[in-house]
Amino acid sequence: MELKGSTVLVLGGWGLVGSAIIQRLMRHEPARVIVTSLRREEAEDAVAQLRRQFSLLPDETFVPWWGNIFVRTEWKDLSRHELLADPERRRALIEDTLGELTEQVLRRQALYDLLMTYQPDAVIDCVNTATAIAYQDVYTTGMRMARTLAEDRVPETAEVEQLLASLYIPQLVRHVQVLHHSLRDAKVRVYLKVGTSGTGGMGLNIPFTHSEERPSRVLLSKAAVAGAQSLLLFLMARTPDGPVVKEVKPSAAIGWKRIGYGPIVRRGQVIERCDMPLDRARTLDGTFEHSQSDGVVSLGIPLESVFIDTGENGIFGRAEFETVTTVGLMEMVTPEEIARVVVDELRGAATGREIVAALDASVMGPTYRAGALRERAIATLRKLEAQHGNTSIGFELLGPPRLTKLLYEAAILRAIAGSVRAVAHTDAAELAHRADAFIAANAEFRSTVLSVGLPILLSDGKRYLRGASVLVPSPTTTDRTMTPDNIERWCHDGWLDLRQSNWQRWIERCRTIMERCSSDDGDTSSRAEFTAEYWDNFETINEGKLAAYILYAEEGGGRAKR
Repeated sequence: MELKGSTVLVLGGWGLVGSAIIQRLMRHEPARVIVTSLRREEAEDAVAQLRRQFSLLPDETFVPWWGNIFVRTEWKDLSRHELLADPERRRALIEDTLGELTEQVLRRQALYDLLMTYQPDAVIDCVNTATAIAYQDVYTTGMRMARTLAEDRVPETAEVEQLLASLYIPQLVRHVQVLHHSLRDAKVRVYLKVGTSGTGGMGLNIPFTHSEERPSRVLLSKAAVAGAQSLLLFLMARTPDGPVVKEVKPSAAIGWKRIGYGPIVRRGQVIERCDMPLDRARTLDGTFEHSQSDGVVSLGIPLESVFIDTGENGIFGRAEFETVTTVGLMEMVTPEEIARVVVDELRGAATGREIVAALDASVMGPTYRAGALRERAIATLRKLEAQHGNTSIGFELLGPPRLTKLLYEAAILRAIAGSVRAVAHTDAAELAHRADAFIAANAEFRSTVLSVGLPILLSDGKRYLRGASVLVPSPTTTDRTMTPDNIERWCHDGWLDLRQSNWQRWIERCRTIMERCSSDDGDTSSRAEFTAEYWDNFETINEGKLAAYILYAEEGGGRAKR
C-alpha cells in the first residue's frame, strides 16, 4: 500500500519493536500515526519524543492512545486485578468472553472503539497477545480449585469465576472475532501482526523456563496461544472483503531499547533492596511459606545497577544478556531489522519473512482429482436414493443448523413447486399454503426434520413442531423467551420457516438467480460459474446447489483462496 498521506495505527507503539517501526514508517511520510500503549504515561512519552524528533511536522501527526485493547472501553484503564476483584465487572468480563458476540458486545470493546474512532488505513499490531493471555496462568488457579474439590470443599464463587476469566482459547477467539469485525467496519486496508514463537526461537529444551518444570507449561502455553493466533490470522486472510492480513514472527531475543544505570524495574515495580543478616537465618523445618518474611530487613532504597532494557522481555543484567544471546542459545535480532521487514511487507514487498503467505503456500488445497471423484460420489448417492426410495438431505452433523434448515426448505420447494422457474413465478401465499399441506401429509419427511433437531414454524407464525432434541436455541442460550426478535433469529439460524415472508425471500432469490444467468446467456467462456446450464435451465431444484449459492453469494461465505 502507499504509505504517504496515510493513517497508520501502531498497537504497542511505545514498545521496543513498535517504536522502531514508527521510526521506519516516518521515511514514507504518513499523514498521521496513532501510537498506543497500555499506560497513559507510555503513550504520551512516546508521542512527546516523536514530536521532538520530527519537530517540523504538525503536532497532530502523532496521536497518543492508551488502554487495554482486550476489554470494554469503560475498563481500558483498569488493571486486571481491579477487573477481577470486582464481582460485577468480573461476571461481565466472563460474559463478554464466553457469551455470544452480539453487536452490543462488539461495539463496547475498546479495540472496536479505537479503530472506528481513527479508521486507519493500516494497523500494525506489536502487542504480545500470547504473553498477555497465557501469563494469566490458568494452571495456578486451576490447581488451587482442584485441591479444594479434592478436600470435598465447595470452591468460592470468585475462585470459579477467576478460572473462567483466565481460559486462554476463549479469550483469544473473542479477541480475533472483535479484531476481524473492527478491521472490516473501519475499512482497514492492511493488518500486520508482529507475533512471537513464544520461546525466542528455541525448542522444548529451552533452559529459560520461569523456574518451573522444563519446559515450562506456562511458557508452552504462550507458544500455543501464539500458534493458535497465527492460524486464526491465516483464516482471517482467507476471508473475503476484509483487509490484507500478514504476520511477521521474530524467533530470537529482541534487543535492545537502551543501556544505562539506575533503579531496576520488574513487572512495573522498582525492586527494593532488602537483607537478612546471618544471625536471623531461618532453620530448615516445617513448610516453606512465601508470606513468612520474619527476619527480612527492608533497606528502604531501590536496587540500582547497570542494565540493558530489552523491551517487553524486561531489564537484563550484563551477564544475563550475555548468556541469553550467546550463539546456540536464544541469540538475537534487532528491532530495526524487524521494522525493515514490517514496513517492506506493508508496502507490498515480498520479504520471505511473512508467515501467513508461507502457510498459504504450504497447505494443501482442493485438487482436480477430488473434484472429478466428487461427481462420481454424488452419482452413487443419487443411485442409492432411487434404489431405496429415499431423499437424503442432511443430518446436522456438520453445523451450523442454518445449512440444514436451508437444505430442507429447498427440499420442500422441490416437492411443492418442482423447479426454480416455478418458484420464481408462484405467489408466496400459495407456497406457504402448499408447504403447510406438505408437512401435514408427509409424516416421514416431517419426522426426519424434527429428529435431526430442527423445529418447524407453521405458516400461521403462531404454532410450531419440535422433536425430542432442538439445536436452536442451544441449551446454553440464556434468553429463550419467545419474543418476535428471538423467533426471527431462531428461524434464520435453524428453524424451518413456513411463513409467507420466508417463501417471499425464496421467490426473490430464484428470480435473482434467473436474472443473473440471463446476463451470461450465450457466454461460453470460463468467466461465469453459475450459468443457466448449471441450474439445469431452471427446470429442477437441486437443494445442495441452492444452499451453496445462498452461503456463497448472499452471505459471503465463500473461500478467498481457490
